[in-house]
Amino acid sequence: MSQGQQRRPSSDQAQAGGGGQGQGQGGGAVRYGDVFPAVTGGLAQKPVAPQDAATMQSAENLVFGETIKGGPAATMQSAAMRNERMGVVGHDQATDATAEQGVSVSETRVPGGRIVTEFVAGQAVGQYLAPDDAADAGEAGGDDTKITIGEALEAAGYAAGGRPVERSDAAAIQAAEVRATGLDVNIPGGLAAQAQSAADANVWAARDEEKAKLGDVLSNATAKLVADKEVEAADAARVASAETRNKDDKTVRPGGIAASVAAAARLNKQGA
Repeated sequence: MSQGQQRRPSSDQAQAGGGGQGQGQGGGAVRYGDVFPAVTGGLAQKPVAPQDAATMQSAENLVFGETIKGGPAATMQSAAMRNERMGVVGHDQATDATAEQGVSVSETRVPGGRIVTEFVAGQAVGQYLAPDDAADAGEAGGDDTKITIGEALEAAGYAAGGRPVERSDAAAIQAAEVRATGLDVNIPGGLAAQAQSAADANVWAARDEEKAKLGDVLSNATAKLVADKEVEAADAARVASAETRNKDDKTVRPGGIAASVAAAARLNKQGA
């Protein structure tokens, strides 16, 4: 259901990128954290380099046949050009994180289109919907093209399945389950209960390898829900509120639960 393309700069570009980072930290460079607020850790402090942007552009072109207007590649190109003009990085430079972990564009098929997530060094930097040009509500049987809450949760599982379940994920999943079922109670053994249990256990896990992953919890989400419904804007708003309330930075995580439900709501509205 999910597929992606990944590209890595060459090793000599990566070595050059190390020097660019050193210059950037003292020269007011445009860093990943400046253009992608959800990026955390060491990557957030690294300046966007020209070969990073070229790599993302190549990945977008391979998947979609073009660079997405206003997408991560375009954002990175603009930042990298500024850094290069400032002399912070050279034209052939790339950051070490991008060289080692690569960039990827993942697309998850949903009724009527695709939910697209783009990653730099394993961190989601953008998510948006790509409706199928050939999708036709009449041919598809009207409501059959609508994405349900369960399907949106499964899409999030595909996009960020390898990430450990956190408290904000459990809160977002609980809100989604409430909206899907209409039951404002915790369902024993339900999807939200599984997510909360995973998040609680992850707090005590010593290593990330031991932590329960989002993909494990959200696999077959539609089957785990006792009831399901088409995603609407009000559902997306409730899920986003739950996720942000339980995140320290109070923002929606790119490629996360709320982002996936919001993308599904927009796709459903376009197909109305």
